Amino acid sequence: MTTPQAIVFDLDGVLVDSEPVWEEVRRGYVADMGGTWRPDTQDRLMGMSTDEWADYLAGDLIGGDVTSDQVAYEVVDRMSRRYAVEVPIMPGAVEAVRRMADFRPLGLASSSPRALIDLVLGRLGIAGLFRTTVSTEEVDLGKPAPDGYLAAAARLEVPAGECVAIEDSSNGLRSAHAAGMRVVAVPHPRYPPAADAAALATLKIKSLDELTPDVLTGLEGRA
Repeated sequence: MTTPQAIVFDLDGVLVDSEPVWEEVRRGYVADMGGTWRPDTQDRLMGMSTDEWADYLAGDLIGGDVTSDQVAYEVVDRMSRRYAVEVPIMPGAVEAVRRMADFRPLGLASSSPRALIDLVLGRLGIAGLFRTTVSTEEVDLGKPAPDGYLAAAARLEVPAGECVAIEDSSNGLRSAHAAGMRVVAVPHPRYPPAADAAALATLKIKSLDELTPDVLTGLEGRA
């Protein structure tokens, strides 16, 4: 394994502390629609594409006449209105992206819908630092399938095995590993990955402040 030639970031839980917001918004929406939020719902939703989580909310948690398209539109609208007020940035996120952009080409593979990816990166002032961004809306399957990461590598014109992914969640770690990438895990303190998923990481760091060119250069020779 050589030194990584490209870096692919996840968005939710890595650059933006959005998982608590997603949980609050979707949980509130399910309650407003008369549905029932289950104990394992948040873990199941993390990494799903928009179509996948909208189908799950509509069919498994809400039922009735609500459609998946309606669920997706209304939940994303609620998220957009929250982000218009404040984007909850993870500590060191903007600095890490700027630091890494000076080292290697950057991509992003996110489960967020395209509208939210563009809104968030624009609000943070870092959209232009990414050579490509991929929403799982734009591939066949969301995480833990590798589709999003494979698409990002293809658009970067770098083999997936020469990319390193920066991830936090169980499904994200599984997705990047399945794509053949080395993975740096930055676990979210509130939503830590499952032990089997965490074991897939090439390296675990406590915060984005630890993500440096020297750290990634040190991955050479590590699978």
